[in-house]
Amino acid sequence: MIPKTIQTWQMTEPGKMLRTEIAMPELKSGEALVEIRGCGVCHTDLSYYYMGVPTIQKPPLTLGHEISGVVVAGDPGLLGREVIVPAVLPCNDCEICRMGRPNRCLNQKMPGNSMGIYGGFASHIPVLAHDLCVVRNRGKLPLEHLAVVADAVTTPYHAAIRADIKSGDLVMVIGAAGGVGSFMTQVAKGMGARAVIGIDLNEEKLSFMKGYGADFTINPKGKSPREVKDLVKAYCKEQGLPANYGWKIFEVTGSKPGQELALALLSFVGKLIVVGYGTDETSYMLSKLMAFDAEIIGTWGCPPLSYPSVLEMCVDGRIALEPFVETRPMSQIEQVFDQAHHGKLSRRVVLTPDF
Repeated sequence: MIPKTIQTWQMTEPGKMLRTEIAMPELKSGEALVEIRGCGVCHTDLSYYYMGVPTIQKPPLTLGHEISGVVVAGDPGLLGREVIVPAVLPCNDCEICRMGRPNRCLNQKMPGNSMGIYGGFASHIPVLAHDLCVVRNRGKLPLEHLAVVADAVTTPYHAAIRADIKSGDLVMVIGAAGGVGSFMTQVAKGMGARAVIGIDLNEEKLSFMKGYGADFTINPKGKSPREVKDLVKAYCKEQGLPANYGWKIFEVTGSKPGQELALALLSFVGKLIVVGYGTDETSYMLSKLMAFDAEIIGTWGCPPLSYPSVLEMCVDGRIALEPFVETRPMSQIEQVFDQAHHGKLSRRVVLTPDF
């Protein structure tokens, strides 16, 4: 039986959260109602909540865009199916979509931002059925854990596609132990990278990544870019790898120091893929790109069509979820937001509805 209301935690304004209920909408043609089983807490949510980054749909609205659940109404072909709700839902009808870049569709809808008042920190969410990722095989993975696939895992996957990662490639990940960076590291290795250098300030988490894709790690705390370069050179000399050409660098932190380090490490025929979001400006002499014949690439989200491939990597073990994810009741949302904001979480938290 479908309830008459959606139970939800809404951001009434930046910094303020309220548990409330909203009317259950009448589903439109092509829509499905998903009963939410889990919604991951992302840095983007914190940016809206603490830093006042504007949302397209003005508050009050429900945040949350990493969603897994079960279809309970709408499209008859999906009833009862377990699904992942893509964090970016394209229109599939504009010129950008037809160009094969639907992840950057200018008409896209995003839960917890531009899909009306609806987001994942709730009991249910109405969504367009067309781009839902049906979970046909999840092995022993809990459906709740698969919520993080919607952004934390698919975003790195698409970044790797944009970088054209191939077997034998050389990769650096700046922010390799973070919520997205830990999956970026695994994705790179899982797609065949020959060597992955993980760079992060969190020594404990960084050391942990040696068992999950990082072949060598560097903590840049207190080190100049030149000193980091010297550590890279020493590792490359030891492993018989080129130190000054061909590296694909993923900047995941979005911080100015992380971006500056990434630019300093970019060299001949290399690529820098900008994954993390930040508001600080960073300067760079663009003529170096010409001299290096190098590239700087931006990447945004992930097309829904790629989700099944990412899910397969999670199921077959190339990407590990369990060591990096934990579930907590959604009633703890304010506590979790505070802990995440102050860097006190060791894993990415998925909130499970307990209304």
